[in-house]
Amino acid sequence: MLLPGDEFVMGSNEFYPDESPVHRVRVNAFEIDRYPVTNAEFGEFVAATGYLTVAERPLNPADYPGVPAADLAPGALVFTPTAGPVDLRDFAQWWRWVPGARWSEPAGPGSTLAGKNDHPVVQVSFADAAAYARWVGKDLPTEAEWEYAARGGLDQATYTWGNELRPDGTLMANTWQGHFPYANQGANGWIGTSPVGSFPPNGFDLFDMTGNVWEWTTDFYHPRHDVVTDSCCAPDDPRVLDPAGSAEPGSAIPRRVLKGGSHLCAPEYCLRYRPAARSPQAVDTATSHIGFRCIRRTPSPD
Repeated sequence: MLLPGDEFVMGSNEFYPDESPVHRVRVNAFEIDRYPVTNAEFGEFVAATGYLTVAERPLNPADYPGVPAADLAPGALVFTPTAGPVDLRDFAQWWRWVPGARWSEPAGPGSTLAGKNDHPVVQVSFADAAAYARWVGKDLPTEAEWEYAARGGLDQATYTWGNELRPDGTLMANTWQGHFPYANQGANGWIGTSPVGSFPPNGFDLFDMTGNVWEWTTDFYHPRHDVVTDSCCAPDDPRVLDPAGSAEPGSAIPRRVLKGGSHLCAPEYCLRYRPAARSPQAVDTATSHIGFRCIRRTPSPD
């Protein structure tokens, strides 16, 4: 979909602190995929190039000092429901490192993509998403481009579709339905990812801009938006290119901004299925709820 360049209000002051401050920005015209990249599409890329995802490569001991060699085997993080209510401050209770987990076996060795060709690909790191984008002659969006697209032309609406969570009782996105992280009734029957396009599009006719899977952007994560306060005009196509300060305390691995929330987002834990919401993610990490979509920037007029 070709989106015209425009000025819009980015961020929110009403939910999580890292979404603030609210500020105006301008983005130039660009084309964006209507759907997240699917398993079938990513499979074509791998078949054509022989690409090995980060989750399929051994970890570099220099990046993980003190970690036993046995724990440096290729793998990824897999969501595992708990048996019952737990302390939601400890995410290690539902995330586990699974050796052998990768995009084609997202839950670990023996799991498959059977019947999921049209689901969004997961277990892809930032480098994997960027490699695919280059292969198809596209790019990954900046945070501002992604949020502009997600808002679908609505001005400061809470959700991609408006301000009401369930307009006329309709579930608008694939998010956790039940009690997190142990009881999920499924979003319109889907537990985990759903086929792309299973839920209504936003005002720009884009699907899954919230829910289903988190999506990578190119911006490095800072705990608040970097806003130029002494400028007379909205910044044009802003982007955060400096990785300094983006890493988690105690780590040297930079983090980039994820947008959109996922099928694991629940009101009591992760109210982030909103266009303003954002989350930091280490660039070397792949999980069972992160995917991406691509854009193509249009040439600037002379």
